[in-house]
Amino acid sequence: MRSQGAHDDVLAAAAALLEEVGYQGVTIEGVAKRANVAKSTIYRWWKSKPTLVMDAYQQTVDQRMPTPDTGSVADDLTAFVTELYRVSEHPLRIKALRGLMAEAQLDPAFEEPFRQWVQTRRAVVRQLLDKGVERGELSADTDLGLAVDQVFGTFWYRLLVGHAPLDAAQAPAHVARVIKGMRSP
Repeated sequence: MRSQGAHDDVLAAAAALLEEVGYQGVTIEGVAKRANVAKSTIYRWWKSKPTLVMDAYQQTVDQRMPTPDTGSVADDLTAFVTELYRVSEHPLRIKALRGLMAEAQLDPAFEEPFRQWVQTRRAVVRQLLDKGVERGELSADTDLGLAVDQVFGTFWYRLLVGHAPLDAAQAPAHVARVIKGMRSP
């Protein structure tokens, strides 16, 4: 179906432009040109640039980071965080993520689509932790929301401040500390 193909082309174009020129540089006109569709086609599916960009990035990140299912919460989290930290190997992705976070602080129209995207990423980690509780690896009274914050806290702080590297080789140690904290009384 051409319509689905055009839809996919628009998402791919928006994600590629986001990483190439940053959020501020993305325009509906630019996405339409890259995807070889009319602007009206884009507006038929997305009400605004923020929703388009975040839908596009959602799809891209989902493809790049499938949800691990190793049978172990420690192994699942380690696989997830390792992939998360691998963003450091891609300077354009770092720039795009920094720009998205900044835009969410400055543009009220962008804040909600960004927050929805963040919630989908949080849901992946929460799912991994929920499985850990179901398998008895984590206590049922663990504050899983706080644990999710701990997983992403290091990532975002290091990504935004740049005071320490996001090194995929550090992921196992970071995850071990988070899990140890969840198991402490």
